[in-house]
Amino acid sequence: MNAGKAHKIWIEQCEAAQTIKARFGLTAAFDYLVGEKLMSFTSTAARHPDFARELPRFVSEVRRMFAPDEIGAQLAQIERSQNERNVDVLEEDDLLPESPAAVAECVQQFMRVKELLTAPMLGTS
Repeated sequence: MNAGKAHKIWIEQCEAAQTIKARFGLTAAFDYLVGEKLMSFTSTAARHPDFARELPRFVSEVRRMFAPDEIGAQLAQIERSQNERNVDVLEEDDLLPESPAAVAECVQQFMRVKELLTAPMLGTS
């Protein structure tokens, strides 16, 4: 994979989020862009240098698209939903339960994204 493809991916996702925001509102756009796409991109960046190089630009664009108070409120909602889901996972007698390691990885990944979106200043190291 090359950096051009990684760049194109997040650009298209941000454009799609703008359309979603216009048609379905802030929460739907934020869930799509951050809850799905940025989370996935961050995970991929841990394994692929091309995605890692593009991550700061993607995060900057998300921070440009949503006001700080919108980001804070939406992250809090995602975090509440995750916490409820995690409690449900621990309490359910599912035949195919999500492993505690998978739950922990998801929480850790969310915390990385939350830190990137709420940091006073983005670094480039």
